[in-house]
Amino acid sequence: MPTTTHDVVIIGSGAAGLTAAINLAQDHKVVVLAKAALDSGSTNWAQGGIAAVLDAGDSFEAHVNDTMVAGAGLNNRETVEFVVSEAPAAIERLAELGVPFNGGEEFGERWHLTREGGHSHRRIVHVDDATGHAVQVALLKAACANPNITLMEDMVAIDLITSRHGERYSGDGHVWGVYAFNKRTKHVDALLGKATILCTGGAGRTYLFSTAPRGATGDGIAMAWRAGCRVSNMEMNQFHPTCLYNLEVKNFLITEAVRGEGGHLKLPPGVPGGGERFMPRFDPRGELAPRDVVARAIDHEIKRLGLDYVHLDISHKDPEFVKQHFPTIYARLLDIDIDITREPIPVVPAQHYTCGGVIIDLDGRTDMPGLYAAGEVTESGLHGANRLASNSLLECFVFGDAAARHIRAHWDELPTPPPIRPWDESRVTNSDEEVIVQHNWKEIRRFMWDYVGIVRTTKRLERAQHRIDLLAKEVDEYYGHFRVTPDLIELRNLLEVARLVVRSALRRKESRGLHYTLDYPDMLPAAVDTVLAP
Repeated sequence: MPTTTHDVVIIGSGAAGLTAAINLAQDHKVVVLAKAALDSGSTNWAQGGIAAVLDAGDSFEAHVNDTMVAGAGLNNRETVEFVVSEAPAAIERLAELGVPFNGGEEFGERWHLTREGGHSHRRIVHVDDATGHAVQVALLKAACANPNITLMEDMVAIDLITSRHGERYSGDGHVWGVYAFNKRTKHVDALLGKATILCTGGAGRTYLFSTAPRGATGDGIAMAWRAGCRVSNMEMNQFHPTCLYNLEVKNFLITEAVRGEGGHLKLPPGVPGGGERFMPRFDPRGELAPRDVVARAIDHEIKRLGLDYVHLDISHKDPEFVKQHFPTIYARLLDIDIDITREPIPVVPAQHYTCGGVIIDLDGRTDMPGLYAAGEVTESGLHGANRLASNSLLECFVFGDAAARHIRAHWDELPTPPPIRPWDESRVTNSDEEVIVQHNWKEIRRFMWDYVGIVRTTKRLERAQHRIDLLAKEVDEYYGHFRVTPDLIELRNLLEVARLVVRSALRRKESRGLHYTLDYPDMLPAAVDTVLAP
């Protein structure tokens, strides 16, 4: 088993991981792990933009208030104020790295600011409708040019290395790095560091709750939980309201900015009210209501009328305006014979983001010494019960930078990794039953969608819990007898996250934000986090 030692080990090559790496590389040697290609994570697919107070008519207080309202009061105000105040500086750093944000010359502004659901002002900086890709390109370019940063593709993290993995057992819980399956060598490597930063995605991107192609699997959350970290608010699973409905094209999200720039949600022709807007019946903010409200409204109309989808229509806007603001969406849909300048887009809600996760403080520290985290893997207190649009990339930059700053400031206090036991494959064999893994993949995503989706009940959650318990026994037995594979590692993690989601959902006896249950439809007066400890 190859063992390498670095100053800092970063798991995840998206916005949070690369932000931390670039900051740390001023003083330290850093290794960044990606479980596939370096640009294959969620950052690269983010369309909308990054929220920041950059307009003279806007204010930090307004951004804080919008975030708290969207989060149904479950946010930590100190965290929200911290992130919002750090946002303008984060945008400046990205601009310095070469992110080509759209200019706002027509409005006399440095950058064009768009508006999205839940925001009271235009405050979203963007690069057309492919902001995440532009950010990923700029960060990777900077990381690749830095000799203190080592980038490793095709490394599937298995478990965090803690003090119990040392040649001399210790129960202090310190994290020293990670065991990772190297897809190129087909063996497990140990990567050690004085500090480790988890920057993986959550279990969003239409993965845990659908049969769509794979995306984030909650690896970081599952690993941190097994290592001894607390998690919080895992029941808060955000469904993006407008995912393209097409049997051939999977996982293509229609950015929030389409509604922000005047797009209307309508019922399709052939049903009562066909062709009419329906959001004003659900919320006075209409299409600009927060995501949880819009997703539930669409889900309600689809179920009420037996529809496959509803329509998102921006064809009433000038065609050149649409093409200029949404070139990626325009071109992609034209490939499947949908001209968004002339006709509506069929859309449905899809699982998109995990608002809960590993508990961290304002320095990105977890419960475990030596372990930091940033991005969707965390529960920082920023999002509360529902993430405000375009606060996700922002969280990555702010906490990636915060974790790096804290590590640099306290470097001399961090102990050196002890000798670590090698990964033991002596009592396992190669599997001849891969069909079990594939079958379990399909089963878990089907019952999570059916029983733990947008609208929940206690009975549905208990059914999901029962199936998770059965699958867990099967997967644990399988894991103990056969060599690890990427599919088995991810299935094990996804099942762990599913268990945490269901446990948390059963504990919350109210409907708040993204957690809506028919058995407890009202919101309780006090907002209380759902905290689980190993």
